[in-house]
This record gives sequence, C-alpha cells and structure tokens, in this order.
Amino acid sequence: MSEGAGQHGDAPREHDVVELRVHGVSGAEPRVILDQAPVRQVAGDDSGGFHRAERSDGGGPDGVTLEAYRWGDLPSGTVARTVSLVFLLPFMLSNLAVWMRPTARHSAAGVTVLCRLLALDLTVLYVVSVAGVALDLLAWRCLGPTRCRGPFDTVFGLDGRQVGLRLAVLALLPIAAVALLRLLGSRRPRPAGKPLWVVEPLVGRLRAIHVAAALAVLSLILLAARTAGGATAITTVLLTLSVAVLLACVGLVVVPGLLDRAATMWMVTRTASTVRAVAVGLVVATLATVALDERAWPSSVELPGYDGIATWALLGEMALLVALSALVLWHHGRGERRNALPRGLGAAVVAAFAVGLGGAFSANLVYQSGNVLGGYRGDGGPPLPYQWTILAFFLHVIVGVVVCVALTLLTRRRRRRAAEAITARDFPTVPPRGVGRLRQVTEAVARARFADWVGLLAVAWAALTVIGLAAGLSRLFDLAPDELATRILGLPAGVVGMGLALGSYLVVALVVALLLGGVFAYRTTWFRRHVGILWDLGTFWPRAAHPFAPPSYADRAVPELADRITQLTERHDGVLLCGHSHGSALLALAVLRLPPRVRDRVALLTYGSPLDRLYARLFPAYLNEEVLRQVGKRVEWRWLNLWRDTDPVGGWIFAPHRPGDPLPDPTDPAGRVDRRLRDPTDLLPAPGERRPPPILGHHPGESDPEFRAAVSELVGRLRRSG
Repeated sequence: MSEGAGQHGDAPREHDVVELRVHGVSGAEPRVILDQAPVRQVAGDDSGGFHRAERSDGGGPDGVTLEAYRWGDLPSGTVARTVSLVFLLPFMLSNLAVWMRPTARHSAAGVTVLCRLLALDLTVLYVVSVAGVALDLLAWRCLGPTRCRGPFDTVFGLDGRQVGLRLAVLALLPIAAVALLRLLGSRRPRPAGKPLWVVEPLVGRLRAIHVAAALAVLSLILLAARTAGGATAITTVLLTLSVAVLLACVGLVVVPGLLDRAATMWMVTRTASTVRAVAVGLVVATLATVALDERAWPSSVELPGYDGIATWALLGEMALLVALSALVLWHHGRGERRNALPRGLGAAVVAAFAVGLGGAFSANLVYQSGNVLGGYRGDGGPPLPYQWTILAFFLHVIVGVVVCVALTLLTRRRRRRAAEAITARDFPTVPPRGVGRLRQVTEAVARARFADWVGLLAVAWAALTVIGLAAGLSRLFDLAPDELATRILGLPAGVVGMGLALGSYLVVALVVALLLGGVFAYRTTWFRRHVGILWDLGTFWPRAAHPFAPPSYADRAVPELADRITQLTERHDGVLLCGHSHGSALLALAVLRLPPRVRDRVALLTYGSPLDRLYARLFPAYLNEEVLRQVGKRVEWRWLNLWRDTDPVGGWIFAPHRPGDPLPDPTDPAGRVDRRLRDPTDLLPAPGERRPPPILGHHPGESDPEFRAAVSELVGRLRRSG
C-alpha cells in the first residue's frame, strides 16, 4: 500500500500519542502485536509494513493510537530463498565477524583487513571445490582413464574428446557457480529513504574483487594443469596474468581504508572494475588456449597442480584465522560487568565458525561427488587436502561436543546457586504448596542464565580449530591420513576410511539440519522465536567483508522506521516507541537517525531487550554503553527497559535493580531506565484461579499490568514535555 494511502488512513486524530510497537524475531502477525482484530495496513508493503486496527481511530488503552511495524519477512522472504541462503552461511559469518571487532580503535584496520582477506579466501575455496568436481573429477578422471559409473562416463558427449576441450567445456560449471553466488547475493531489500549504512558502493567494489579472484583462480587451475606438461609463451603470459590479478585483488583488500575512503572511492571503483574485466578476458583466453592446445597432457591420476592449489587455499584460511585470533586477543576488552568472558572476542570466534563450515562444505562437496560419480575408485580417494579437512571436521565435532557438555555441566551448579539466591529474595516466604512451583522458577532462572555462558562455549569450540591447522600442516609436509594412522599411530588401516565416511555424513547431516531449520524458521513461529535470532542477527549487519553474504534488511527497516516516526510526529503530539527483543535494536538505531525536532516528541520502551546482554558484548565497537547512553540522551531519557530474570535473551541495560542491590546514583539518569519484573508474579494461584501465574520469560506481554503502567508513565512524560 502506498504512503499516500497510509496518510489518508491516519487522517483521524482522536489521540495525541501513537504507541508504535515493533516485534522481535518471532515475526508475529500484526493482530497479535496489537492484540486487536481485524487490522489494516496503513504504510509499507507485504515484506515490511505498518498496521492499525480496523477501528476508525486505531485507539488502544491509555488513550493512545496503536500501530505495529511488521518486518519479519525482510530477512528471509520466501521459503525457497531462505533455503538457498543456507549455502551462504559461511559468507554471512565471515561478514558478521568484521562487525565484532574489539573496542580498541587502532585494531579496527587490522581486523577489517584480515576479515576481508578471509572472506576473499572463502570465495576462492568455493571456486576451487567446484572446480574439483568439474575439472578434476569429471573432466580428468571420469572422462579419462578412471571411467566413472554411467552416465557420468559420457557426460555432455565429451568422452573420447581431447583433454583440453573437456576441461574448457566443464570449466563453465565453476563459472556458472560464481554467477549463482552473484545472483543469490544481489537481492537487496527495497530502501525507504536514505540507507542507514551507505554500503552499496562498497559492496559493488568487493563484488568486483571477488569475481575477479574467482575467475583468476579458475584460470590458474587450468593453466597449472596445462603447464605441467611443458609451458609455452602464451601459457606463461596467461599464468603470470592470473597471479597478477590475484595479487591485485589481495592488494585492494589489504591496504587499510582503501575500499572505504571517500576521497579515493571513484579510483578504487574503477580499479576494481578494471581488474574484474581483465579477469573475464583472462578466463576467456585461458579456455580458448586450453581447448585449442593439442599437445599431449601429462599422465597422472589427478588433475596436475590441483592438489597444491586446494592445499594452499585451505591453509590460507587457517593462517588468516590464526592471525585474526592473535590480533583480537591482543586488543580485546579487559573486563565487563557480567560474569562471562571479556568483550571483543567475537570476531575470531565467528571467523572460526566461518572457516570451519566453509572448509567442511567444500571438502564434502568434492568427497560426496566422488562417491556418487565413482571417480575415486582404486586411486586413494579424494585429494589429500580434502581428506584432511573432513577428518579434522570429524575430530572437531567429537572433541567439541565433549568439551561443550563438560562446560555445561560444570556451570550448572554455579547457575543454580545464582538462581536460588534470586528466587530467595523474590519469594522470602514460601508456603508448603509453593515449594514445587519455587523449584520450577529456580530452574527457569538457571536456564536463562545459561546465555551468559554461551560465549565461553563458543570460544572453546572455536579454539578447537587448531585441529584444522594441524591437518593443514600435515598435508603441507606430504603426510597422508592413512600414513599417519598406520605407520605413526599404529591404528588399523580402515580407521581413516571410517573417519572420512563419518565426517562426511556429519557434514551432510549439518546441511540437512540447516535446510530444515530454514524451512521451520520461516513457517513455525515457535521455532523462529528460539532459533531465528541467529539468522536475523547475521543478516542485520551490512555487507562490509563478503559481497555474497545475504543482504542487510536493516538498510531498509531502520530508515523506514525513522521516516514513519517523523511522519507520525507531524500529525500527533508524540510517539511512544515500544520494541520487543530485536525490535529494540531497530528502534534504538532509528532514534539515532531522528532530527532534534522529532526526538523532542519521542519516548522509548524496550522489553526483553538484548541490547546490552548480547549485542553490546558481541559488537562492542558499535553497540556499547556509550552508544546506548547516546540513545537515552536523544530522547531526553524518556526511556524505560523492562526485563525478567527468567528471560534467556533480554536483560537489563544499565543497572539490574535486583532486591538488595545498591541504590543507583540519583544524578545519573541511566540508572532510572531499567525496571526488573518479578517473574512469575506469585507462586500460588490468585483467589478464584486454578493455576498459578505463568513464567513469562521472553514473552512480550504488552497487555501485562507492568507493561501498561510503563506505557502510561512514558505517555505522561510525553504529554508534559509537549
């Protein structure tokens, strides 16, 4: 529906304050958010729109006009798209890592450069793995002496053709794979007004660099195989150009600030486009040279040179991860208010997950393709770097599960003691009938506090990537897995084969779980509420490292919210912004965009908010206490935050205000923002009720008395200030 229609729908002005509600990752329907039916859309579109009740005035309790902003379809869209984006998960994680740098400003350039190099290597690894299927497996083995099972031994009618022609034709598959990446990563939510982060020119430059690197490495694979039987002047020139293009791509990424500097933007854009054009011409010339070269090819089981290129691509990922981890550990935060790990380690942790998933997906693509095609019969299996990667993934999962279970059990007693102290202060006198209910509440609080230890578990899991580094170094020294197992460790010969099979099945199970998770997150509200936060958090941040990561929906949602708030203040006396869970982050960033004339007529109510508990810890350089205080100052501290100890996601922002805590500094307005809600309100049923009050946890609760009281207070502040 057009904005003009929305303005017409807003014409009645029965109430002087609008209560604008923004949901969290659950993606609730507008009628649920507003607790009214039926509803009508007054602005926006099907993906992100503003809704009111069908009543002519849209009125709600407390004498306000109720309006809801539904943005739940912006991160995903259709089921097919949600499923397809699962394969972009390593790219999304590598892009997320660049936003999780420590607070130290002198570390920003180094973290950014390393994250972008790691993202570039992920693209290279993707192309190398697809080339492993198309060139090494199909063109070289299946159509050569290995003779895969039918119909793959006659694919495209290339059996019996010369090797160069087979390689040139099947090289179109990796090129198509790059085009597919370009297509999946090109969708961008329709902007509403000026974008929050002006990153599209940066994405264009990164996209040109990644496409150029992908095509250059494909040319390098073909030319390495061709020159193994003897180089010519043409192949030497093309090989030199391939290396030069790769070095140019690395150079554009490595120079700190070069891609982001406004003064050199036009020059970098033109340079990146030129490098991409050279890479396109280079791959065309390489395909023609390889196809038309009638010289004899060397005799070998695998495509000459491919093993070495795959080894260095995988080892490069590990080397960059080690460098990034060292830099982050050197500059991470020295402490925080909560009992978990210091802030600033997220960049290395998330990058480790990106490297692990990228390597596992790539290796398993080659391994499973060989099993299906029958291309590895009797020749020792897939290329050694992929064998090591799959075995490392298998060991990583086994050891990681043991470590995570151990840490979970070790923290249980501490979480339980903290929960008992909280419930003892909340319910000092417990009647005999309430003992069982008290135990349930204590368990709920203990489970909710597990979120404070998830970071430690993630660090422990990420630290196990040292297994992958050891595997990469083993391949570098020409040490095969079966040789390590039999000659050095004295294990039976079948152990390696069993480990490869189990590791491969684990990767397949992970992919299937991600696909099913994408479907259920889109179709099932309960599943999305508990799991969808991971996806919504990953696609929230703009693409600053990997251009093929899913587009950021905040580029539309935040400006759209800011524009709508501005329009509402022009037609009403004030706007109360109510954000639940991730919706509180969208509103906080929208507040930072508002002009002074609008901010004077805005108040903020957050509930179940992860702004400090999760986001300030994960993104300390961008959503820290200083930024949150700026939000408070922008609304002149007309801000209340409601939180519960039973909430595993949300929490307090500035002060917990638990019973027995010291009183806040009366001169600090931030100390009056947080309000703790006892959950549940009582252990026993109220008179006339059969069941005790429920444990709400992360439930929104817009109709709860505490929520309505906060709304009434903030509306009163708005009216008095107006």
